[in-house]
Amino acid sequence: MDATTRRGDEAARAANSPRVHDFGLLIKAATRLEQRIDTALRRECGIGHTMFEVLIRLCRQPGEEVSQRELADDLTLTSSGITRLIDRMEEADLVGRAPSPEDRRSVLVEPTDHGRTVFLQAVAVHSQVVERYFVVPLAGDDYTRLTRALGEIHKALREG
Repeated sequence: MDATTRRGDEAARAANSPRVHDFGLLIKAATRLEQRIDTALRRECGIGHTMFEVLIRLCRQPGEEVSQRELADDLTLTSSGITRLIDRMEEADLVGRAPSPEDRRSVLVEPTDHGRTVFLQAVAVHSQVVERYFVVPLAGDDYTRLTRALGEIHKALREG
């Protein structure tokens, strides 16, 4: 067997390894679920999944002051990416901006009344999709184990 064939066989074994396969399943499932959520939110509420994520963050603690920088960090977006997103959301009357009273370089973002209304509609749509494709396919114990395991993975990634 020549070196090229040997490397090809090694590469095939690596590509078909259980860790590569299992992680691929996780990514494919998450990606497809996010696509289903995004499609449903756009169709039913006129917003995409990323806008929904912004509204979740802004509605989580009423009266909390959330800066654009915090939103960018929470959503893992660049400062220019969050600026463009908030621009679009402001144009759609979903959010408003205000200068921070503590830091004149910082801009605070808050949901509008219309944004809260759209968010509540979006939560219902999101819940239906998640229930159908994330909860129902699993037995009760499997769902509990999965969510607990995902929490542990998230914790390890935050700490690591």
